[in-house]
This record gives sequence, C-alpha cells and structure tokens, in this order.
Amino acid sequence: MTFETQVVQAAPEAHATPLLILVVPQGVLPASLAALDKVSGGALSRCYAAGDFRGKKDETALLYPDGPRPRVLLVGSGVPGEGVRGALRRAAAVGAKRARAIGVAEAALYVVAEARGIASGEDVGQMAAEGAAQGAWHFSAMKQPPEEKKGDLVRIDLLAPADVGGSIRKGHQIGAAIAAGHMLCRDFQVLPGNHFPPRRVAEAAMEIATRHGHGITVLDKAAIVKEGMGALLSIAQGSAEDPRFIALEYKGGTGAPVVLVGKGVTFDTGGISIKPAPSMEDMKYDMSGAAAVLGTFEMLGRLRPKIHVVGLIPSAENMPSATAIKPGDVVTSHLGKTIEIVNTDAEGRLLLADALSYARRYSPACVVDIATLTGAITIALGHAAAGVMGTDPGVIGQLLAAGQRAGERLWELPLWDEYRELNKSDIADVKNSGGRAAGSISAGWFLREFAEAFPWAHLDIAATAYTERDDAAMAKGPTAMGVRLFSEFLLARV
Repeated sequence: MTFETQVVQAAPEAHATPLLILVVPQGVLPASLAALDKVSGGALSRCYAAGDFRGKKDETALLYPDGPRPRVLLVGSGVPGEGVRGALRRAAAVGAKRARAIGVAEAALYVVAEARGIASGEDVGQMAAEGAAQGAWHFSAMKQPPEEKKGDLVRIDLLAPADVGGSIRKGHQIGAAIAAGHMLCRDFQVLPGNHFPPRRVAEAAMEIATRHGHGITVLDKAAIVKEGMGALLSIAQGSAEDPRFIALEYKGGTGAPVVLVGKGVTFDTGGISIKPAPSMEDMKYDMSGAAAVLGTFEMLGRLRPKIHVVGLIPSAENMPSATAIKPGDVVTSHLGKTIEIVNTDAEGRLLLADALSYARRYSPACVVDIATLTGAITIALGHAAAGVMGTDPGVIGQLLAAGQRAGERLWELPLWDEYRELNKSDIADVKNSGGRAAGSISAGWFLREFAEAFPWAHLDIAATAYTERDDAAMAKGPTAMGVRLFSEFLLARV
C-alpha cells in the first residue's frame, strides 16, 4: 500500500482536512485547544462536559462540529510520563487506524502541547510518523474489492506549531524512514509461502538494493553448494524451491560493519518432524527475521546515516519429502563443525549457523541475528518481549536500550556454560536441539557455537513477530518486530 506523512506548519483550527486527529492527554479539555473549540462551535467542550471522553489510553471520540468544520477525532494518550514516546506513537497509531476505518483518504494529526510532556519536538515528529504508518497499514491485495469500497488512507499531515516546527521536521525525517521500513517489512511478512519463496525474497532484496544503491550478492543453490553451507542445504533439500543466500551491504560509513542476520524460512512445516496441523498456516511468518533485515535496509536507504551495515539472509523452505533430511542425519556446517539432526523442526538455527560463519569474512564490529526461533520463548516471556542473549554485554546493553526507545522490548536470557551440555551429541560436534527444558537458551547456545571471532547477540522474536488479535493500534497479523529496534540500535552507533 502507498502511505506517507508530511509536516505542515499550521494551527489545528486553521488547517483544512476531512478529519482532524487530536492526540490529547488524560484529564480535562487542554487549554491549548480553546481556539479550535471556539471555531468548532464548542463541540470539544461539550464532549468533555458530558463525560464522554477523558483521554485515557486508546480512548477515542468522533465529533461533528457545527457548521462546515471537519470531523474531529479525539485520541487519548493517557497520563504523560516517562513512557511518553511510546504513548505518543501508540496514540498516533490508534488515530490512523480509526481514520482508515472511517474511510478518509487524507487526514491531519496534531499532538497538543499538554500531551508532549517531556518529549522533545524531535520525539513528537518521529513518534507521530512511526505511529501513523503503523495504524494505517493493512493488506487487501489478494481480496476482491467490496461493493462499497472505502478508499485507502494515503496521507496524514502532521501539524506543527511554529515554535517547534523545525524540531518536529527533524524527527519526522527519521520517523518517516523507519516507518517506510516498518510497512515494507509487514508487506513481506504477510505474504503466503507460495507467493514469497526464497527466490522471491532474493528478488525483493535486489529491488531494495537497486532502488537505494546498496551492494548485493545473491548465492543460488550451486553457489551455496560451492560455498560449503551444508547446514542451510540440509533444510532446503526437502523442497522443490531452491534456497538462496543474500548479502546486502550499505556503505554509509567506514570501518568494520555491523552485521544483521535474518532467518528466512519462507514456510516451515517442521520437515519430517512435522508440526501439528492447527495454525500451521502461520508458519509463513517464519521469515520475519529476514523481513526485518529488509525493512532495516529500506530505512538505511532513505535516511543515509553514516554507518557501515551488512545484512545476511539465508533463505529456504522446510518441507517433508523423500529427499528431506531425517532425524539422526549428520551434516557439515560452513564453519566445519558437524551437526547431528535430532529434530528437523529445529531448522532455523541451521540456516543461521552458516550465516554466522559466513559473517567472519567482514571482520564485523558486531553481529546480531534475529529469528522466529523457538516456541519456548513464548512460554518464557509471553508476547510482551523478545528474548536476547549473546557474548558481548555492551552490544546486549545497546540492544536493550534500543528496544526501550523503539517500543520493542527485550529481556536478556543467560548463556551459562551448564546450558551448553544440552546440545552435546554422541556422534557429532553438536546436535541441533537440546530438548524442551530451556529450549530458547539451548537454541542460543547452538548459535553461539558458530559465532566465532566477533561480538554477537541473538534475538528470538517467535512470540512477537506477529499477533493473532486485532487491537486499537495494530491490525491482526505481522508486527515488523525488529525494524524499529534495529533502526534505533544503528542510529545510536552513528
């Protein structure tokens, strides 16, 4: 879908728009809206006086002012506090999502002064752009249009008062770039497996690279064989779809690159260790890590920060067939370590193992992988946070801080030596699953076996990559988990 935001220096009472979205804090009618209330015939004050709206988180009220004034949508951001950045982002998303449901093609959004709290103008511009795009996103490309089709929401004007207009524009530039990557990531995540196999992932990467001037290398099956990526090939061998290995490079700065690795399993049946049928259709989301890397490179191409970044995407389809890998088989990884396959549904870590080994050639400043890796992370953390673990406390600390700023929270899990024993194999260097106990941690330890000679961290986003429910700020389906986090992580290193 096509959607954009732009900053317009105008007062809310003077801007012409089909729908005016006002982000307001919890409490009484903000004093800064007195002029708008007056030209609206007192519609705002009547709403507050009736007790119909108090500005609580996610609360909305649609008003129809007297005369020719546009409709006004009040959106509550709750009580201003330390989490004001996230509250403003969410309120903008709620407003945009409601605007799309109303059916307007264009709208304007204004964050009242009382709702900004401790947030800077840059924060307001960035959060409004990110939130508006989150709320506006939807996917209907594979549906026939309804008889009475409402037009898509294609633009939201962010209204900026003169005193903070410059800083809001500065923040908006960052937020709009991140928002574009966020929406693109969701577009990729939602695609069914038959529409986005590994070759299509490579084509998408090529399109992004061509449009922004990124470097790119795509290895087909023959090149992957030549490269010696036996772990990746072992998962791909059961499918009629050939694997791809994609390397993107953004050279906005000099020095050692930050390497981002995204798991790209475009559909995961579990292979011979086949998954239960209920909800297996959601396994199209098993390439969400790859989509997050692609979305991050969209942000890099638009914002052009002074940093060197490499993105690695190993992509394959995990299918059961006469040629599929079997439990008990032993394969040789790119690093040379042998792996006993005890569960073919523990496939993503095999792709990542070869990618982590490949990353050594860049002599990276650090490597961060992102993957829908284990169902166990849902048991550990629910859907409120993703797991993080790794070898470098500094990198993990930076990721934790970035997650807080991005509204994509992480929680660190330990990689104590005792957990390494779970992956011991009787006949190979390591086995690919340590069993149910500490399943997310043993998967992290497996990856650590291949993360040699560089600082490394792993993000397990299996519980946060998509949502099974529709809420006020986010449509059911893909969440683009990782795009905002990676953006904050990278921009903090510039």
